[in-house]
Amino acid sequence: MAAGKRFKTALAKVDRNKDHTVKDAVELVKGNATAKFDETVELAINLGVDPRHADQMVRGVCNLPNGTGRSLRVAVFAKDAKAEEAKKAGADIVGAEDLMKMVQDGQMDFDKVIATPDMMPLVGRLGQILGPKGMMPNPKVGTVTMDVAKAVADSKGGAVEFRAEKAGIVHVGVGKASFSQSALAENVSAFLGAIMKAKPTGAKGTYMQKVTLSSTMGPGVKIDVSEATTS
Repeated sequence: MAAGKRFKTALAKVDRNKDHTVKDAVELVKGNATAKFDETVELAINLGVDPRHADQMVRGVCNLPNGTGRSLRVAVFAKDAKAEEAKKAGADIVGAEDLMKMVQDGQMDFDKVIATPDMMPLVGRLGQILGPKGMMPNPKVGTVTMDVAKAVADSKGGAVEFRAEKAGIVHVGVGKASFSQSALAENVSAFLGAIMKAKPTGAKGTYMQKVTLSSTMGPGVKIDVSEATTS
């Protein structure tokens, strides 16, 4: 198969045992992103935490300086003046009970949900639908807020939420292969900085254990953790 051959060719260019600088890792990943579509560049970060313990959960939001390269559709639960603010800020869908009914009926043509605090009793009734999709608004990541205009602008820009999975791994897209090397490197560094700032009080031992950068169809490239978090 062509894809298999392409992957093997890309893999031959990568030293799987070497820790690379962010700059070199980005260069390798961009060079290996040869698919016919604009591949997403992704980070996988292995953390020395057990998210099952509340004091070891890693969660937050990072504003990527060069955006994600993806256009998000944003839904906002708000009423009256706040609903108008959300619309003016570029929200794709704005509503209250009517939006709740849409979600209950399976009409979810959006990628992210924002809500004003007074709407949370309503949104809470959608927890079993929004929760599994990672769309439940949360004040810790700025999606439950009175400043809906800023939340919409951030979401439409480069804001990405992150949360450690059960195994203590964080996965996130940090741009597209079509981005310049400098833009991708800036995004990678910004996200790693956000992960460091989100270090929980209960983390013991080595916090950031392994960082791998890859494109959708390309092999992973290891990043030197100490260099990436001190530069």
